[in-house]
Amino acid sequence: MSEVNTKKKKATKKVAEKKAEIAPYRLELLVTVIDKKKAAYYRDTIQSFDVNLQFYSLAKGTASVEILKFFGLTDADKVAIFSVIREDRRNEIMDALETKFRTIKGGNGISVAIPLSSVIGKRVFGFLSDEKRTVEDV
Repeated sequence: MSEVNTKKKKATKKVAEKKAEIAPYRLELLVTVIDKKKAAYYRDTIQSFDVNLQFYSLAKGTASVEILKFFGLTDADKVAIFSVIREDRRNEIMDALETKFRTIKGGNGISVAIPLSSVIGKRVFGFLSDEKRTVEDV
């Protein structure tokens, strides 16, 4: 029995080592919601962190016209930017976005990162993670 357990442990260790070789980074989906007028600026900011996949969608704010007028806001049109980022770059991207949210006139927004549990294909993962090294076949 102990020989079987030893073989299973070795096999499990080899699989874990191969996974570490293939996926050294975890990926996350970064969702950033900002005013429509600032969309290009924020897309460029996120892109500066070697993000290879971004797409965006027009969105609508939830505040009523009366509330917008009360706060002196004129536009309820928003953009949701969806970016696939590496987990190890998340903090620096979020810090950069937070700085922009606070310092740019009319640059308010919100951003959240959601972990991705899996990605199908080594090449897809390599593209999304901006991994330049070649990955050997498993």
